[in-house]
Amino acid sequence: MKTIKGRTAFLTGAASGIGRSLATALAAEGCHLYLVDVDENGLRSLEQELASSHVRVWTRTCDLANRAALSQVIPECLAATGGIDLLINNAGVAYYGPTDQMTQKQWDWLMSINLLAPIQITHELLPSMLRRPDSHIVNMCSISGLVAGGRFAAYHTSKYGLIGFTESLRAEYGRHGVGVTAICPGPVTTKLYASAASGRPGKPVPSPPNWLCTTPDRVAAITLKAIRRDRRQVLITPTAHFLFQMKRFAPWLIDFVNRFSTSRLKRKFLAKSPSQPVPVVVVAPAAETQSNRAA
Repeated sequence: MKTIKGRTAFLTGAASGIGRSLATALAAEGCHLYLVDVDENGLRSLEQELASSHVRVWTRTCDLANRAALSQVIPECLAATGGIDLLINNAGVAYYGPTDQMTQKQWDWLMSINLLAPIQITHELLPSMLRRPDSHIVNMCSISGLVAGGRFAAYHTSKYGLIGFTESLRAEYGRHGVGVTAICPGPVTTKLYASAASGRPGKPVPSPPNWLCTTPDRVAAITLKAIRRDRRQVLITPTAHFLFQMKRFAPWLIDFVNRFSTSRLKRKFLAKSPSQPVPVVVVAPAAETQSNRAA
């Protein structure tokens, strides 16, 4: 998509985080916006912020976990806008904790928002997008869709699935003039970790330090550049590049880190010297902290 001005975008997870930055950046480029999020107040405040941008803005509150409600959104969107040129599946949620303690309901909730909703939205919008010249699809996939760590199994599974879906779409529809891009940030300063569901009651979800993170505005700027250049896959942050290259050239090292257990080390050390205290090191897995609003 060489020109964004005058086009119309459908954006999920728009009320906060990366989604809000994307909405602001697209409006600044002259792109009309159909914004979806579960946070009605956040959408309302964003709409007010964009009032001076001289683009048309539609907002729709919807829980992406509700497939029936989501199916009502698409025809409403097409009737209001006349057609979508740019689809950005950005909304996402996270769960942190032992996988064996996750309930089926928690799995269904996360997979519905992170993977099944993007598939459903794309499926329902794609026929009309194929009739639009130079249309484009962006999926916010995360480095967590390329490299996995512990205690985020559901999140990793959803993002790995979204990577595969994105690659399949690009292989099938690139010949029809539809651009498809997977955006894979590392840590981003949003609320994904702070608002993540936790399987460890009373214990906070570990967040990566700020010095490892980038900002939602930077992710938005890089995403717009990737749309113009029809990039296949874009890694954002040095952390994402480092993990990707490590997975590519030294997968055994990632396997070693994932198998490392401070409790096992502690037991081994105490067996040799029970009187010595053992420091415990907690390593927070790197993952893209996009808006966790279930748009």
